Amino acid sequence: MDFPGIPEGGRMDQSSLYDDDIVTWAEQQAAAVRALASRPDLSNALDWENVAEEIESVGRSQIHAVESLLAQTLAHLLKRLSAPGVTAGDHWREEAGTFQITAMGRYERSMRQRLDWNKIWSSAQALATLGLIRYGDTLIPNLPVQCPLGPDELLVSPFDLDAAQRRIAESTVLKSARKS
Repeated sequence: MDFPGIPEGGRMDQSSLYDDDIVTWAEQQAAAVRALASRPDLSNALDWENVAEEIESVGRSQIHAVESLLAQTLAHLLKRLSAPGVTAGDHWREEAGTFQITAMGRYERSMRQRLDWNKIWSSAQALATLGLIRYGDTLIPNLPVQCPLGPDELLVSPFDLDAAQRRIAESTVLKSARKS
C-alpha cells in the first residue's frame, strides 16, 4: 500500500525524517494512519482519527513554539525601539538574540509557509506593550499592520539585531510619511 509523501515502491527513513523535520514526519505519519483507518480488514478498536490528530499535533506544537520565539524576538526589538533610554535596553537586546537563536534551533524549512506572521506580529506588539508598562513607556506609534520582517530577515544566522530594529523603525517612518 502506498502512503502520501512516501516514495512509491520505497520506504523513507522515518527515524531520519523524525530527527530532521518533525513537521513533515508528523504529516506523513498522520496520512499513513488515516490510510490504514480506511482498510476494512483492520480493527476498529483503535481510534484511528484521534491517533492521526495527536500525531499531527506534534508538528503543530513545533510550529507554535517557533512562532512564540519569533514573537518574543520581535517584542524585545519593539521594546528597545520604543524605550531607547531605559536601562533594560541591553537586556532586551540580549533577550532578542537569545529568542532568535532558539527559534533558529527549532525552525525547519517545512515550517516556512506555515508560520502565521500576522499572529507573530500582533503577539509581539501585545508582549512589548505589556513589558513597557513597567517603565511608563508605550509602544512606538504608526507600526505597520503587516510584520516588516519575514523569514529571510528573522530566520537567518547570523542574525543582525540592529538591522532588524532599523527595519522596524523604517516601517514606522514610511507609514508616518504616507499619512502626511
